[in-house]
Amino acid sequence: MTKTINEGYFEGERSLFKGSNLELNDTIFGNGESPLKEAHDLNLENVTFKWKYPLWYAKHVKVENSIFETMSRSGIWYTDDIEINNSALQAPKLFRRGSDIRLNHVHFADAEETLWTCKDIKMNDVQVNGNYFGKDSENIYAENLNVIGNYVFDGAKNIEVHNSIFVSKDAFWNCENVTVYDSKISGEYLAWNTKNLTLVNCTITSDQGLCYIDGLKMINCRVLRTDLAFEYCSNIDAEITTDVMSIKNPISGTIKVKSVDKIIFDDPEIDSKKTTINVTEKVQ
Repeated sequence: MTKTINEGYFEGERSLFKGSNLELNDTIFGNGESPLKEAHDLNLENVTFKWKYPLWYAKHVKVENSIFETMSRSGIWYTDDIEINNSALQAPKLFRRGSDIRLNHVHFADAEETLWTCKDIKMNDVQVNGNYFGKDSENIYAENLNVIGNYVFDGAKNIEVHNSIFVSKDAFWNCENVTVYDSKISGEYLAWNTKNLTLVNCTITSDQGLCYIDGLKMINCRVLRTDLAFEYCSNIDAEITTDVMSIKNPISGTIKVKSVDKIIFDDPEIDSKKTTINVTEKVQ
């Protein structure tokens, strides 16, 4: 049986510890750590969390139109099956080692070290501000994800992204199996040390971007003001519709590019014959 709490106010540590089958409306959790630790089967609407660790080891949680204030930091750890909709998330380190996470129409005002080592994540219309978002997480699907913050998805695996924007230095480093569609990526050193990266209809601006990648596929991509690209990349299959400032020491594959200002092979260990660079429009 579901217990409903309207206009509630709770303080003190573990105020609803191991609560279950709860419906909370217009409720505020004030000072006091871990108010819903070990709780399960929760429906939260218009709830405000003001203090630390609100949802640890929780299961089957739905949150609507709610607020996680700045001091609700490290708020959702070891939690499984959680959906958050139309909510404002101000606190850093909100998600850690959780699974089955669904985020729709939410804003992370300070996403520093957020969504670490999580799995099975779906995001739609999510705004992110903060460094190291999504580190070491896996099985991620995102639409309309807009990130301003460096090192996004460092070490993550199995990522599919659509119609998104990343303003991020060192985005997608050390990743495996990443596919990005119809998106914009701006920031230095894009995707170093990553395996199996596919970019489709993307616009990229990156100083020394797309280096040290094994398995790089690019389809109908724009690469703007990008230099020293593809260094030590192998198994390249790239189709670029714009000029590239410079290409340096690719290991193997095919690069089809509108034009390239400079091609550099200055590493004697690299066999330039293993990479085909097809320039479709000669620079005048």
